[in-house]
Amino acid sequence: DRKQYKDTLVNYFSQHAEQLDEDSQRRLHSNPLRILDSKNPAMQSLIESAPMLVDTISPASSEHFKTLCNILEQNNLAYTINPRLVRGLDYYSHTVFEWTTTQLGAQGTVCGGGRYDGLTEQLGASPTPAVGFAMGLERLLALIETIETPSSTGCADIYLILAGNQAQQEGLILSEQLRAVFPDKKIITDCSGTSMKSQFKKADKSAAKYACIIGSNELESDTVLLKSLRVDAEQISLEKSELIKHLSELFK
Repeated sequence: DRKQYKDTLVNYFSQHAEQLDEDSQRRLHSNPLRILDSKNPAMQSLIESAPMLVDTISPASSEHFKTLCNILEQNNLAYTINPRLVRGLDYYSHTVFEWTTTQLGAQGTVCGGGRYDGLTEQLGASPTPAVGFAMGLERLLALIETIETPSSTGCADIYLILAGNQAQQEGLILSEQLRAVFPDKKIITDCSGTSMKSQFKKADKSAAKYACIIGSNELESDTVLLKSLRVDAEQISLEKSELIKHLSELFK
C-alpha cells in the first residue's frame, strides 16, 4: 500500500512541480509523504487536492483497519480518521496513529507511531507483528498532572486469558469494564494469541490472584471462567453480568 501510494504522490506532485516550495522539491523523490505535512500556506490547496491513501489501500489493510475501528468503538474510545496523517519511515504497515489530548492547549499530541509488522524480517529476523510509538516525555508528565492516577500493587490482580481473535476483542471490552469498576486493581489482558498453556504460564508469572478465561465455549454462552491462581479451588463459570458482583465479594 505504502509504495503504491508513494508512487502515486510522486506522479501527482511532479505534475505540479512549479507549485512546490524548496523543501517539497527536495522531498519529492526521497520522502514524498512528508510533503503532505508541509505547513506552507501557499501549498495547502495543492496538498488538499492530492490523492488519498484510502484510494490505494489493499483489501487486507482495509479489513485490518475495519477490525481496529470496531475494537475502538466497542470500547467507546473516540477516534478521528485523518487521511493526511504522516509518519515518515517506510517500515510502517497497516495503521499509523497519534494520541492527542485537549488538556494541554495547542501542544495536544502526546505520542505518535504505528504498526511495523515487516521490520524484523527486513532486519533478518523471523516475521514478528509489532507496534510502537514515540512519546513526548514533558507532555506526558504535564498530562499526568491533570488527572488522578490510582495506586496499584506490583502483582496483577486479574489476568485475562483469551483464546482466538474474537475472544481477544471481547476481552478488551471486559478488561475496560473491570478497570472502571476496580480502578485500584491491576488487570492484564493477554492478546498474544499464544496457546492457553502459554498464557496460563504468563498469568502465573505475573502473580495474578485470578484468571478470567474466555474461549470458544464462553463466547457461545456469553460467560467467563474465573479461576483462582493462588488458592486451590475449582474454576467457576459466570455470566458476565455476575462476574463483577462475584469479584467485588472476593476483593472485600
